[in-house]
Amino acid sequence: QVQLVESGGGLVQAGGSLRLSCAASRRTFSTYTMGWFRQPPGKEREFVSAISRSDGNAVYADSVKGRFTISRDNGVNTVYLQMNSLKPEDTAVYYCAASGVGPGTLGPVHYSPRSYAYWGQGTQVTVSS
Repeated sequence: QVQLVESGGGLVQAGGSLRLSCAASRRTFSTYTMGWFRQPPGKEREFVSAISRSDGNAVYADSVKGRFTISRDNGVNTVYLQMNSLKPEDTAVYYCAASGVGPGTLGPVHYSPRSYAYWGQGTQVTVSS
């Protein structure tokens, strides 16, 4: 079992920034691919970003590319999502998740929430216009 706890959400004006953190409970954190997903009001959960466990490579949804940056610090078992130039359409509950699927490098499987076995409770991000 891996327990994940997100923090850093809140209310921000359009154009502002937030940094989300997700702390993991296990020392084996470095063996998981980590992802961020979000669920806007009335919509399905969608992929935001993922970072590999092996080479630090990252992928992003087109909607956040160039504005969001994912990073991880295996020394403190934490993954981050730096969100800049926020837009009202970024309003959602943001979830971090851990995946043991795949060889270690990122692949198409990591865009699907079904590849992630462990999830945090979510943190609300609201962007006002």
